[in-house]
Amino acid sequence: MEKLEVIVYSSTGCPYCEKVKAFLKEHGIDFEERNASIHKEYFDQLKERKIFGTPATLINGKLVLGFQEKKFNKLLGLAETTPASVTPPTLAEAPEETADNIFQPVNQRVLDEVYDFVTIGGGPAGASAAVYAARGKLKTLVIDKAPKAGTLAITHKIANYPGVREEVTGLELLTRMQAQAKDFGAEFVRSTVLSVNFSDEIKKIEIAEGTIQAKSVFIAVGAKAPSSKIKGEEEFTGRGVSYCSTCDAAFYQDQVVAVVGDNDEAIHEAETLAKYCKEVKLLIPTEQLKGDADLSSLEANPKVEIFRRHRVREILGTDSVEKIVILTDKKEEQVWAVDGIFLYLGGMKPGTDFLNGAVMRDEEGYVVVDEYLRTNIDGVFAGGDARRTPIKQAVISAADGAIAALSAEQHVNKRTKLRPQYS
Repeated sequence: MEKLEVIVYSSTGCPYCEKVKAFLKEHGIDFEERNASIHKEYFDQLKERKIFGTPATLINGKLVLGFQEKKFNKLLGLAETTPASVTPPTLAEAPEETADNIFQPVNQRVLDEVYDFVTIGGGPAGASAAVYAARGKLKTLVIDKAPKAGTLAITHKIANYPGVREEVTGLELLTRMQAQAKDFGAEFVRSTVLSVNFSDEIKKIEIAEGTIQAKSVFIAVGAKAPSSKIKGEEEFTGRGVSYCSTCDAAFYQDQVVAVVGDNDEAIHEAETLAKYCKEVKLLIPTEQLKGDADLSSLEANPKVEIFRRHRVREILGTDSVEKIVILTDKKEEQVWAVDGIFLYLGGMKPGTDFLNGAVMRDEEGYVVVDEYLRTNIDGVFAGGDARRTPIKQAVISAADGAIAALSAEQHVNKRTKLRPQYS
C-alpha cells in the first residue's frame, strides 16, 4: 500500500479542524498538523496556494477543503463505513468520553427492548432529557444520526452556559451532557429514523436496522439549514467562502469582505471581522433582523457598511473569490469586488419531515406542543428546535429536555402530576 503523507492545516478554535483530526485519529491515520493561527509560516503557505480557510488537508499532495468524509475515504483508501477493526478508545486511553464512544451501533438487543423513553435527537434537548429520564429510572435510549453535526456540536465557542465558567466548544459541552446521561444508564445509538408510528400504546420508530419500541417518545431533532446554496458557494468554499470568523478572519487582514445574514451570529461575526479587515459589508437579505439581534454596535463602526434587503445571487472568481453579484433593495443587479464572503444565512427549518402526519405540526414544520411539551398524541413530546421557541439557545433546549423527561415519567408511571427531581 502506498505510504500516506497527510498534512492538516488548522486554526485554533476551528470546529471543522477538530472533526478532521478526530476522523483521522479514529482511522489510525498519522498526520502532521500545521496550525496557521500560531505559526505564520503555515499561514503564509496557505495564502500562497490561494487557500483562505481551514481546515485544509493535503493527502499525498491532493487537497481537501473542509470536512468531506467521502473524499477522505476515497483518498485514504477507507471503506465508506467505519472499519470493524477501529474500536473506541478505552478509558485508560481517553479519560473523557467522546461522541465516538458514547454512541454505539444498533444491535439486536436494542431492537428487542421496549424502552420507557426514547429521544430522537442527541443535542442539548435530547441529552438533557436523557439525564432526567435515566436518573428517574426510565429505561432510556437516544437515537442520533450524526452526533457531531448538530447546531450546538459545531458551535466553536460557548461562554454563557450557566454553571460552565470556562469557554468550551459546543461539542465539549454537548459531550458532557451525553456522558452524564450515560452515567445514569441512558443508551446512545447512531442511526437514522426513517418513519414513526404512534398509533398504539407502544410507539414504533423505524430505523434502517429495524424497529425501536417505546412507551414514550421525545422529538428533539433540532433544525437544519435549507439545502440550496448560492451559485459559486460550493466551488469557492475555503477559497474565499467561509462560515467561521474564528477560523478564517486572519486570512483577510486589511482586505474587503462581505458578511451575509439576518441573525445575531452574522452581527457578531461582522464585529469580529472588522477587527481584521479594511472594510466589512454586511448584507441583510430582509428588512428585519431575527430574534434579539442588535445592529447598534455595527452602526457606530466606521469599517462596517450595512445594506438591508440586499441578496447575493452569485459568487465569482478564478482561483479564489473576487466578486459577488448582488440584487439590491431597488431590484438592481450589481457586481461588487470583495476578497471573501462569510455566510450566516437564516432559514433554519425543523428536521421533522420524517414525522409525516404522526403528530400535529404547523405550516413551517414545527411540532405543536403545550406547556408540558405534550403533542396531540398521548406519550409523545417535542422540544428544542423541533418546536417553535422565542429564540434558539442551548440552555432553552436543555430546559425543554428536562420538562419533556419529567412529563414522560408521569405518563409512563401513570402519575396524576409531574414529580420534580430535587436532589
